[in-house]
Amino acid sequence: MSLAAIPELASALLDLPFRDGYVSSVIYVSLYVSLTAVALSTLFSVPVAVLLGFAEFRGKGFVKSVVNTGMGFPSVVVGLVVLFAVSNQGPLGSLNLVFTREAMIASQFVLATPPITAITLAAVSGVDEGVRDAARALGGTRLDAALVVLKEARYGIATAILAGFGRAISEVGSVLIVGGNITSADGVSKTRTLTTAIQLEARQGQYETAMILGAVLVALVLTVNAVVVHFGDSGVTR
Repeated sequence: MSLAAIPELASALLDLPFRDGYVSSVIYVSLYVSLTAVALSTLFSVPVAVLLGFAEFRGKGFVKSVVNTGMGFPSVVVGLVVLFAVSNQGPLGSLNLVFTREAMIASQFVLATPPITAITLAAVSGVDEGVRDAARALGGTRLDAALVVLKEARYGIATAILAGFGRAISEVGSVLIVGGNITSADGVSKTRTLTTAIQLEARQGQYETAMILGAVLVALVLTVNAVVVHFGDSGVTR
C-alpha cells in the first residue's frame, strides 16, 4: 500500500464532517513529513550511535551528555532556529523554504535525532562484549563486528526509530512556526498536520471536529505501539 493510499482509506472508513479531501490531505502531510524526517534521522543517527558505541576518544562522555540533553530540546526553540535558517536573513534563505513541508521536515529531523541516537546508543552499548570479541576472534573486521552488534541490538534500534516517530508525529509548536498551518483555497492541506489542525479547531470551539482528528492521531500512535509490541514479541520468541 502506498503512502498516499493510507489517508484515503482512513477517510473512506469514517463519515467525517469535513470538506472532501481535507482529512486525507492532513493525514498525508502528517505522515509524509514525519516519516521522511524520521527516515533521514535514522540514516544519520544509527551510524553516529554505532561510532560512539565503538570508538574511544576524549570528550566522549560530553558528546553523550549533549545527545541526551537534546532529547529535551524545546520544540518551539527548534522551530524558531529552523525558521531563521530558512528565512531571507538566514543561510538557507535562497532556497525559499519558509512555510514549506521541507522546512517542517528539517524541524522534525532536529527533534527526532536526539532520541533515536540516544536509544540506539544505549541498545548498542548494552550488547554483551562477548559478541564483539567472538566476531573478531572469527577473523571479522570492525565493520563485521559492528554489523553483528547491530543485529543483536535490532529491537532497541527499532524502539529508537519508533520513539523518534512518536516525537515527530505529535509535534505542534515547531511545525506550526515553520509550516504556517496552511491550506489551499479548496481546503486541501499544504502544511497543515493533524496536530496543528487539532489546535486550530479547538481554538475555534469546534471541539467535535478536534476530537475526531484527535482520534485519528491516537489511532496512528496506537499503530506505532502495536509495531513495537510486534517486534518485542518476535525478539522474545527467537
